[in-house]
Amino acid sequence: MSTKPKFNFEKEGTLTIGHVDENEVDRVAESFKGRSLFITGGTGFLGKVLVEKLLRSCGGLKRIYLLIRPKKGKDSQERIKDIFQNVLFDQVKQMRGEQHILNQVVAIAGDVMLPGLGISEKDLETLRNEVSIVYHCAATVRFDEPLRNAVFMNTRGTKYMLELAGTLKHLDFFAYCSTAYCHLHVKTLYEKPYDPPANPHQVIQACEWLTDEEVSLIERKILGDIPNTYAYTKSLAEALVVEKFSELPAVILRPSIVIPIWKEPIPGWTDNINGPTGLLIGAGKGVIRTMYCNSSGYGDFLPVDVAVNGILVASWRNITAGTDHTNRVAHMTSSNDIKVSWAEIIELGRWVIENKVPLNGVAWYPGGSMKSNYYIHYICMVLFQWLPALFVDALLLLFRYPPVLCRVQNRITKGFEVFEYYANNVWSFDNSEAVKLRKLMNNKERKTYVIEKIDLDLIDYFTNCVLCARRLILKESDESIPAAKRHMKIMWFVDKLFKCMWLFGILYMLYRCFFAS
Repeated sequence: MSTKPKFNFEKEGTLTIGHVDENEVDRVAESFKGRSLFITGGTGFLGKVLVEKLLRSCGGLKRIYLLIRPKKGKDSQERIKDIFQNVLFDQVKQMRGEQHILNQVVAIAGDVMLPGLGISEKDLETLRNEVSIVYHCAATVRFDEPLRNAVFMNTRGTKYMLELAGTLKHLDFFAYCSTAYCHLHVKTLYEKPYDPPANPHQVIQACEWLTDEEVSLIERKILGDIPNTYAYTKSLAEALVVEKFSELPAVILRPSIVIPIWKEPIPGWTDNINGPTGLLIGAGKGVIRTMYCNSSGYGDFLPVDVAVNGILVASWRNITAGTDHTNRVAHMTSSNDIKVSWAEIIELGRWVIENKVPLNGVAWYPGGSMKSNYYIHYICMVLFQWLPALFVDALLLLFRYPPVLCRVQNRITKGFEVFEYYANNVWSFDNSEAVKLRKLMNNKERKTYVIEKIDLDLIDYFTNCVLCARRLILKESDESIPAAKRHMKIMWFVDKLFKCMWLFGILYMLYRCFFAS
């Protein structure tokens, strides 16, 4: 078992909140009082946390309209009820009452892929008369999304949203939720607009004229040096928002890599296996043994609750001061406050899974390492991931069970194709706007909408992430943790025994070759 990792930065620069005066006013919540909001992407990871935080901390708002498309035989309002069954909303339901929340959150049937967003004329009239704040969060976050689909969802969908915003009678704030990783050619990104890689209107027209097959044939040429369709289409969408700066009170918000909740309402909560959560699960199950990665490099990660807090604080600032007196682009990033290298992340995650919260049914004892040489990584991937997967799947077929591990390894390989680009490059993000906002907030607001490093303990954070991944994604109960720990000890012994046998075999072969007569 590995020793507990130590990080010098855990307490360095940690800020504390002073005494909270009961008479202090939560000006963020006040800025939402009596207002109606329209949100796209409310069923996604970031969107769910945004809705929950608004309901919990900004109780004076009038109504939240969510753009939701019917899915799997359920209409939009039924899907809202399903969303509120998630444990993420348990705390706010206890505070406000489930029926009150269902009355406050209203579904608008529609789809950002459709002209006019597919919204009925009756619902459009409601939005035009009532909504004063818009959050456009809907997007496909798949990096391997076919270009035509990504353009329609991320770029044309934003164009449709801007057109709708222009018809709202009481619009005070329009926020486009972009990403800090959409201008990858810029190694130090500042809080300002950047030129898009192409004319977004022409790209939309081309994708409307051509078929999926025709676009896929020229996709690589269109993207150029941009590694994926996600970054390409998000940068195009930003350009559309910038075009409307003179007409709409619009801002661009750029969160970095959004990861599970840090503090509220459920530490470690997530609803997907994207990003570090997927790596933790794959490594914890013993199916990821090698990574092609600059171990001393780092990614800019931001817990989703901190990202949402940043969105709400930026909203307050722009609503009260006006977009003419504030920055129209704001970053929600963390690397200026805390840098955690890939090596430190792997070391920390491995220790947590080995010693505190092991996963059930691990294929092998967690191990492996990062490789700075791609060819060595590739050889190790074949030897320690693909060959064992083929062997195990062959046994499964022999016993008439469906093969599993080769399918898993195929998904891991595709995921690494995206991950490796980001893991071997480093970007810096200016966050001057967040620093300014921290100074403007009173202690009550700083406590309610945390956008700074306060009492950060990475071991506790990773432990909560793994616990939630066990419970919510892998459906593994806490009662199984003791058995998982016993199994982990057995796998540790098997791993050491196998390595000793392998070493003995190599030494024996060398002896036979060079010393035997």
